[in-house]
Amino acid sequence: MADPSRSWLSRQFRHAVSAAGDGWRVLRHRGPGQIRFWFIALAIGIAAGFAALFFRKGIDALQTALYGTDDVHRLHSFAESLPWYWILTIPILGGLAVGLILHRFTPDGRVRAVADVIEGAALRDGRVERRAGVASMFASLITLGSGGSSGREGPVVHMAGVISTLVCRQIKADGLTGRDLLGCAVAAAVSASFNAPIAGALFALEVVLRHFAVHAFAPIVIASVAGTVINRLEFGDVTEFTLTTPGALEFYVELPAFLVLGLVCGVIAVIMMRSIFWAEDMADRLQKRSGLPRWLRPAVSGALLGAIAIWFPHIIGVGYETTYNALSGDYLLNEAIVFAVIKTAAVALTFGGRMGGGVFSPSLMLGALSGLAFGLIATSLLPDVSGNPTLYAYAGMGAVAAAVLGAPISTTMIVFELTGDWQIGIAVMVSVSISTALASRMVERSFFLTQLERQGLHLAAGPQAYLPATFQARSVMRAPDAPNAASPARCREMIEDGLYVASNTTLEAALPLLDRVADGFVPVVQQDDDDAPRRLVGALFHIDALKAYNRALAAIAAEEHS
Repeated sequence: MADPSRSWLSRQFRHAVSAAGDGWRVLRHRGPGQIRFWFIALAIGIAAGFAALFFRKGIDALQTALYGTDDVHRLHSFAESLPWYWILTIPILGGLAVGLILHRFTPDGRVRAVADVIEGAALRDGRVERRAGVASMFASLITLGSGGSSGREGPVVHMAGVISTLVCRQIKADGLTGRDLLGCAVAAAVSASFNAPIAGALFALEVVLRHFAVHAFAPIVIASVAGTVINRLEFGDVTEFTLTTPGALEFYVELPAFLVLGLVCGVIAVIMMRSIFWAEDMADRLQKRSGLPRWLRPAVSGALLGAIAIWFPHIIGVGYETTYNALSGDYLLNEAIVFAVIKTAAVALTFGGRMGGGVFSPSLMLGALSGLAFGLIATSLLPDVSGNPTLYAYAGMGAVAAAVLGAPISTTMIVFELTGDWQIGIAVMVSVSISTALASRMVERSFFLTQLERQGLHLAAGPQAYLPATFQARSVMRAPDAPNAASPARCREMIEDGLYVASNTTLEAALPLLDRVADGFVPVVQQDDDDAPRRLVGALFHIDALKAYNRALAAIAAEEHS
């Protein structure tokens, strides 16, 4: 009788040998290509890191030149001593320069930022607009350097996308490779901007690629580390906010208060997002009614921002000084509330005027101010069971930013890396989870996905919603001379009845029509202009459209689980 233990060991040995053989074959056939890809990811990470560094240094240099301060980190304190007319004039001139740049180099006068990078990852094989992207970077640099109230991460992320797009064009990368390289560039840019390698990698996966595929993790981490090294070579291994206030819960009985803080911050984040969209819509209507040239729109916004900054210079630029003061507990309750309201209005004016910048840094400032105000109230109501009010500022900073970005994981990590305080984890995680859950149900999951939804791109609902928009009828139709083609006579009858689609119609628009017709197809026509006759070029069959849709869904699923 055979020994069971020996038989089991024999099977395990054969499995080990087979696994080793498979691993060797993968190493021989795919290893060299994978290693080359990692070197490309490293190069992109270095390039994106330097782009982020130069952008940050450019903002500092411009603020120094325009406002005359030697310490841009204390810009708003210095601006309080400047003449009022200079505070008013600088944003107007900056807005004028922004308007001229965007009018000349973009088709719609709009700054490109994170939402456009998400669109590129989902719909454009990891590519973004290059010309408009470079123009947006300069427009955002001028905006932040001349008093605009926004953040630096949006233009940096898009500029990183421009870098990866150029590389993809040179190597003729397919969609999978293009998206991975885009993630590498974004991770490096975020890491270099904030000295946050973990958060940079997670941001690229969670926000831009919107999946955590294993195959993308290694190259993205390599690029993220490269971006961090670029930052530390210039600034050293220091956090954005160097704080001395202890960040630890005094009593775990405080946790319910952080649940309530999460709800409050979720509502505040929604107010901030909706105020931006309201300002954009209102500015569009006013511009249309007044006939204001689009290149003057940012200058009008700059004038309004300058008028506010005369009394509230806290709104100028990224606002890290105000955020630092809030995290340190240097504001009274009424100051924190007023500054939060004014900051929300200033951010809405900046975006409504189509100036440049991102929303991450403003959401950090707004969250810190809101959290501090909440903490001052909570600790005064229950002083015997309360810790330091600044702990609520920490948690509020993460909660508002996470709700705006729709990125609870990477935002939680970036709060830790920005502050260097890992002891506040419980408070931050509780508030972040509640705020994100609430805000995601009041908007289309995040600020960026809501922006895309307003443009008619349904990325928030997932691939099943947006993939039909990636196919045009001409790419799926059967030509008139193809096997099993539609009857030309029946096609002409359907065209006369108005049952047809143009060759550039997407499956998103064609599928509802295919559901209604009983023939199983609709004619596809080409019309050169409105007066030209409709020319039959093929037929779109329902079964062919569904097959193309299913193949695309399968490819997306395979990528996300690879």
